[in-house]
This record gives sequence, structure tokens and C-alpha cells, in this order.
Amino acid sequence: MTVEEVLNELKVRVQEVLPKGITISHMEFEGPELVLYTNEPRKFADNGEILRALAKDLRKRVVVRPDPSVLASEEDAIKKIKEIVPPEAGIINQYFDISVGEVIIEAEKLGLVIGRHGSMLREITKNIGWTPKVVRAPPIESSIIKNIRQYLRSERDVRKAFLRQIGKKIHREVTSKDSWIRVTTLGGCREVGRSSFILSTPETKVLIDCGINVGSENNGTPYLYVPEACPIEQIDAVVITHAHLDHAGLVPLLFKYGYEGPVYLTAPTRDLMALLQLDYIEVSAREGKKTPYESSMVREALKRTITLNYGDVTDIAPDVRLTFHNAGHILGSSIVHFHIGEGLYNIAFTGDFKYEPTRLFDPAVNEFPRLETLIMEATYGGSKDNQPYRREAEREMHAIIKRTISRKGKVLIPAFAVGRSQEVMIVLEEAIRTGLIDKVPVYLDGMIWEATAIHTTYPEYLNNDLQELIFHRGLNPFLSECFTQVESAKRQEIIEGGPSVILATSGMLNGGPVMEYLRALGPDELNTLVFVGYQAEGTLGR
Repeated sequence: MTVEEVLNELKVRVQEVLPKGITISHMEFEGPELVLYTNEPRKFADNGEILRALAKDLRKRVVVRPDPSVLASEEDAIKKIKEIVPPEAGIINQYFDISVGEVIIEAEKLGLVIGRHGSMLREITKNIGWTPKVVRAPPIESSIIKNIRQYLRSERDVRKAFLRQIGKKIHREVTSKDSWIRVTTLGGCREVGRSSFILSTPETKVLIDCGINVGSENNGTPYLYVPEACPIEQIDAVVITHAHLDHAGLVPLLFKYGYEGPVYLTAPTRDLMALLQLDYIEVSAREGKKTPYESSMVREALKRTITLNYGDVTDIAPDVRLTFHNAGHILGSSIVHFHIGEGLYNIAFTGDFKYEPTRLFDPAVNEFPRLETLIMEATYGGSKDNQPYRREAEREMHAIIKRTISRKGKVLIPAFAVGRSQEVMIVLEEAIRTGLIDKVPVYLDGMIWEATAIHTTYPEYLNNDLQELIFHRGLNPFLSECFTQVESAKRQEIIEGGPSVILATSGMLNGGPVMEYLRALGPDELNTLVFVGYQAEGTLGR
């Protein structure tokens, strides 16, 4: 059956499910979604159950868009949104995309724009015809988020054509009658770094992660030249578990080699991945090292990203469904679950995960509807890899800081920009707020501030305790006055100043601003160096 025949069959089923009086003017696939265009978006807004019934019956992700003929003018739409949404929502910007009939509302408080069970969004649609899409305005100004959003808006026509092309591939008919699944490792086994796997079926090839080993000069890239990965154009989809370079650092290289397909990931992973990749290019250039790709390839990868929420079951190929689950590792990190065929096989890749609650995240999901194979990381899985309890480690850090501050010294903490830095920030903010340690300035150098801005943009991915603080008690620890962003011109002033805590990248002492602090503060025995993360082979930290 051709894609056109599939669409025609779906049109019949859609009209059977829809209540009388609602008509569909046009229908097409865009990526994993089935998009319905209608002259009556207000009727869908009046009854949210219609869309849920369609999705359940068709077993597809269904999106309803208004026909351009029913859209209010942008000027009238802005006025009406202002009337409907309370001023306390803090609307910053509104962007209109006529090609899909969407108005993107950037606001400080999403809940006030969305309303109870989406009531406000439905009211907006009923009044202006446009479909509202709400994004959070970063509480900390973020150049990377601003640039990504602006770039994706500028490429919307290209993205729409791309999604239509991908939609046809996803919803094509299964041609092979064979039934087998093969997993090929391209890197990341018995080593930390360059994580990458190929999941193959007779119909599909999916690449899971494409990382780099930053500590290796000669063996830093995955084996992308093995038969399962070649030619790279035959890969149907790339799925990224999380943004760290050892799992996502070489995604742009795929596009340099000729890949033109989709990259599936969560929204926080997309933003953090771009941040880390661009920083990798910048740091390498500063150190005179050659990078395997240019910033233009980072943009090329961004253009082909498809973001998914936790729990969304999504067709990514004719015989493969993908679901992301919380991995508890860093912001947006995912355990990726694949359902192969019609009940044939289920396999999950954990990426890096945390199996206990942390200061930032709930523990990794460990219950799945069905699972035959689990491929999991084991960085600390050895019999001698005993980790101290987190609370004990926190108490030890408090004690070290108190001793160092009491003798007028400085505490230097090399930290990864994403994940560990924010966890340390939460610990320090609470300790200072509750008086466990004296109120001293905490300086954030390198990418830490920008990465923290991304964390403040996606608080729904943080654990329940932090969400309670942020949403219901109005206390965002990341916005505490104890934290100060550092510009390079201020480093000498900090080095010569009074007692303080300094968080700086990189976490393994293999470059970044932490090296300047280390050279200046290291010889003075009043100061203390505190490691809070993994130190890989071949790095100065190790």
C-alpha cells in the first residue's frame, strides 16, 4: 500500500470517528504526526475528547491545524490574546506561522496561558482560529535558547518540507517478511566515551547516540564505517539519549557525511546538545585542535531535530515505535524504548542513568509495559565501585568549604557545565540559605551560567521537590543572589579577592577557564581543590 493509499484509508476512518458537522479539508503526514486541516478548529477546541478519540482509534499522533481561511489577522489575534490571558502570565513575545496556523506564545508563567486542563488554549483557538503553542521565556537570559528558537523559526518552510518527506518514509508499507533484530555496538562498550549503537531490522536502521571520547587523541570516534552503518544515508533515524559529548558530540558529523534524516530527542537535550557542541568547537579552536565538523553542521543537525516528551509513543519507522522515559541523569536525559513490529520485540537503551533520587531529578524509570532486552550503562557497575551516599558527600563538601573559608581561602570546583554544576548549585544554595555555611559568593565560570539558564527554562523536567519550590513557593534556587556569572575580564579580580567558591569548567581539568584558576590558586595551601565528577583516563583530573 502506498503512502497516498494509507492517507485515503485514514481519511475514511477519520470521518467515521468525527462527530457530524466537522469536516477535514486536507490531511498529510509531517514526520511522525498525522496532520488534519479543518475549517472548524473552534469545534475541536470546544471538545478536547475528539482529538483523543482520533489518536486512540488511529493509533497515531494526531495534530489539528486551522485552514488559513479561518485565521484572524495577526493584529486582531494579538489583541484578543491580550484580553484572554491575564497580565500575570508575563507574555514576552508572540510569533505567527501562517504555514501551520500556529501562534507561538513566549511567556514567563506557562500555567496562566495554558489554563486548567488547557482551557485557556481552547479559548484562544475559539476566538482567533490560530493554534496556540506555548514556550517558557527563560528566567535567566539565554543566548543559546534565543538563537535556537529564532533559527528554527527562520527555517520553518525547510522544516515543513523535511517533515513531509520523513512522514512518507515513516508511514510507508513494510516490505520485508523477515523477522529479526540486531544490535551492533559502534563505541562506548568497556570504555567511557564515543557511545553509539545501531539497531537494525530487515526494514530499518536506527542509530542510538553518536558520541566522542574527548580524552582520546586516536580513538575518539565511533566505528561509523562498519557495514551496519554504511552508507550513512541508509540510516532511517538517529535517537539521542542525552546531551553530553560522549553520547551526542558527533551528531553534526553525520550530516557532514551525508545523513539527512531526523534526530529524535527531548527539547532540553536539543538545546544542551547544541550548547555543548558549539563550545567543543570553540575550545578546540582555542587549543589549536582540529574539530571534525563546523558550526554550520550544528545548525544542520538542529534543523532536523524532532523533539518528543517523556511517554509519547511515536512511530519513527514502519516497524519501529519509540518512547522516551526519564533516565534521571541530566536535564532531558532519556531511557529510549523501542517497540519492534506488531508485538515482535521490545528493547531499551538506558544511556547514562541514575537509579536513585538526586537533588535535580527523580530516579530513572524502571517499569515498562513490555521488555525483552535492556542494554544499560555500567560506568560504576564494578564490584569495587562503591559510591558514598549523596548526603554524606554533601556533608563532606560543607565541611571542606567551612574549613577553607575559615582560613580565608578559596574553594575551586572543576565541574561539568551540564548536570553536576547545577546539582552542586542546589546543594550550595540550600547550605547558604539555611546557614550551614557562611554566606560567600559562588562564582560560575565557563558554560555553567548558560547551561543553568536552560535548566530554568524546563523546570517540568526537574524533580517534584524542585517543582514544588519553583511553581508553588516562588523560590527558584538557580536565581539565588549568592550566584554570580563570571566574565573572563573579572577572573583576576576573583583570584585576588576574598574567600569564595568557584565552579568552573571543565570538570576533568582538560581545558576551559578552570585551568586559569588552577594555575593561580593551586600553589596557595589556603585554597582547596574539590572534584565532584568522574575523571576519565587520559585527563589531568585523573
